[in-house]
Amino acid sequence: MQHLPSDLWRWDATDLARAIRLRAVSAREAVRSVLDRCAAVNPALNAVVLVLADQALAAADAADAALARGEEVGPLHGVPVTTKINVDQEGLPTSNGCVPWKDLIAPADSAVVANLRRAGAIIIGRTNTPALSMRWFTENALHGRTLNPWSAAHTPGGSSGGASAAVAAGIGPIAHGNDLGGSVRYPAYACGIAGLRPSFGRIPAFNPTMAQERPITGQMMSTQGPLARRIRDLRLALGPMAAGDARDPWWMPAPLQGPPPARPIRVALACDPAGTGVHPAVADAVRQAGRILEAAGYVVEEVSPPGFADCARDWDALSHGEAGIFMKENFEKYGDEGAQATYRYMMAHTPAHGLEGFLRTLARRTTHQRAWAAFLAERPLVLCPTSGALPFPQGLDVAGQQGFDGVYRAQQVLLATPLLGLPSVSVPTGTATEDGVELPVGVQIIAPRWREDLALDAAEVIEAACAMPTPIDPRG
Repeated sequence: MQHLPSDLWRWDATDLARAIRLRAVSAREAVRSVLDRCAAVNPALNAVVLVLADQALAAADAADAALARGEEVGPLHGVPVTTKINVDQEGLPTSNGCVPWKDLIAPADSAVVANLRRAGAIIIGRTNTPALSMRWFTENALHGRTLNPWSAAHTPGGSSGGASAAVAAGIGPIAHGNDLGGSVRYPAYACGIAGLRPSFGRIPAFNPTMAQERPITGQMMSTQGPLARRIRDLRLALGPMAAGDARDPWWMPAPLQGPPPARPIRVALACDPAGTGVHPAVADAVRQAGRILEAAGYVVEEVSPPGFADCARDWDALSHGEAGIFMKENFEKYGDEGAQATYRYMMAHTPAHGLEGFLRTLARRTTHQRAWAAFLAERPLVLCPTSGALPFPQGLDVAGQQGFDGVYRAQQVLLATPLLGLPSVSVPTGTATEDGVELPVGVQIIAPRWREDLALDAAEVIEAACAMPTPIDPRG
């Protein structure tokens, strides 16, 4: 067997999977390299809060043995990945960043973890999240704060901040995350990597440790999704993660590749679709991405989709309206100080509209979906910011109502797609400097439901044209 340098942790998942399948490298070598990288950088970053070295190496040996026997293997065979501590993994705690849940041991794998295992992925660790996974920052009283590999003074995003920091630092080429209000896309943005929020119903979700069913809007607006350093690895991860699971009745067996769209593909470019104001570097990134797509043959028109700000407001009314009923006790009993402060500030934005108002807002979701479906029939892609600001300073959301309000205003661009059930990809475009600190910046591409392929295609074009520094070692 040819032994390559010990920097396999730098490899993309696509190259690594192919090399392992061809037996050019072993799964053990790949896993060992990533574990060594984790040992080198994770003590400073605190991205992976549970390292599964012995389990991962044993799984790698089993993967190599399966190849030696000539067995058929999955598309992620031998590839090291991480999972988030808010999904069940058999025999391990599903703490969701909460001290009282540190010993909540999962009796079986969640749907998405089971899918990753069936595809041959090797789980090398569990990544950090804010308590109850309800912040765009990643810290909790159980595991502490996760740092951004680009700048310790800035958030790695949340709630999949451990996942994004791990991937950006080279602790696995693919990470699992989930997204109710941007929790895949924003961490990807903050750490200079790529993230995919799939269509609602694409990837199954179920946690055996759940004491009761999730609130209805949580069921309808939360998705599981991958984070990676390259767009092609998002594509590689999506197929296996999207395998069906009978435990999720919302799952749909929709094809991963849709019919060819009419050419040229039209793109709606919107620098400030929610009308909240954006940082100049953010607007520049959107226009830069528009020029790239235009040069590649897309037709780019500066026009905002219908009711973007209204969608964000209705997301708030539904998601946080339910949180006021279903999550209040959880925040009070299980949330740490940061989670409880966030909850108070968050609820200050949420109208107390009672059952009738809630039901009318829920019904209006269909009105939004209909308007967007008509819009996307003409322009299948929307190019817009992932966030209205550069990555936030650590702790800004709990520095007071004013700090939270600034964060919340900048994040309105994340909230339309969950309400609508649409897929969107966060792709980095470069960096911008603020107060002497170089920080990642990027854009979001929204597509019609079930058309992740169109969003990924466009994201790949942008990625190929951007001189983005490697997120693994941003300081060289």
